[in-house]
Amino acid sequence: MMLKATSAKAGVRAQAARTRSVAVRAQAQDAPSAVSRALGVAAASVVAATTLFGGAAFAEADLALGKAVFDGNCAACHAGGGNNVIPDHTLQKAAIEQFLDGGFNIEAIVYQIENGKGAMPAWDGRLDEDEIAGVAAYVYDQAAGNKW
Repeated sequence: MMLKATSAKAGVRAQAARTRSVAVRAQAQDAPSAVSRALGVAAASVVAATTLFGGAAFAEADLALGKAVFDGNCAACHAGGGNNVIPDHTLQKAAIEQFLDGGFNIEAIVYQIENGKGAMPAWDGRLDEDEIAGVAAYVYDQAAGNKW
């Protein structure tokens, strides 16, 4: 039964990721209200606070939460945007573009955080949605701005 529940949950998350992807494209072309309708209030908090998604101008509060989550959970392996397990799989934009399934975008980063891969643990169930969204925004912003 647990396998079926986990599989169903993965399907729901995959559909949510597809929905977020469509919504982000709509936000780039349309008003932020289109994103809010597509994502819902909780998931839209990071995107709604974005003035220019491609440039990742996230709200300071989202980035502050993301940094706190990163420092408390991710920095053990990814200090300074590095990777002490697989050295060339850093959090630099070029490495994310090359190695992250889905490429350099917020949805792929969220998916990786939630599900993990290889030595990276899945954080879904350990971090809440706001923490996952915040750390994804932080990683995206750091990489996009070459801030690591």
